[in-house]
Amino acid sequence: MQVDFYHLGRDPLPPILASIATRVLAGGGRLLVVAGEEEQADTIDRALWEGSADSFLPHGREGADQPLLIAANCEAANGARHIALIDGIWRDEALDFDRAFHFFDDESIDAARTAWRAIKGREDVEPRYWKQDEDGRWAQMA
Repeated sequence: MQVDFYHLGRDPLPPILASIATRVLAGGGRLLVVAGEEEQADTIDRALWEGSADSFLPHGREGADQPLLIAANCEAANGARHIALIDGIWRDEALDFDRAFHFFDDESIDAARTAWRAIKGREDVEPRYWKQDEDGRWAQMA
């Protein structure tokens, strides 16, 4: 199982999440997006609806059977095997998926470091740390 830690900085979360979701869905996968706060879930939902028509990502909120599901917890009602934790809070339930994307910013970096240390030594988990450079390109740092 792979866990990708994304350190947000230059660009806001919605377009980064949309890019990752596009790749997951293009590969035939489904994605569960976990936002602990309703306001953040609303922001992501709106951003996905307001994207361009040629890059529309079919999605819904809790209870919907859509390829991309936005929820408050790690229960994949849409059968997703990929999970994106977008609120900076690590949840061990993410380890039950095939791949996890953990997004965090400078305010939640200490919690991300704690999560990294907790899963780094596990044989069944491959953690990767990504950081965006000044030009907007993502580089794997670890």
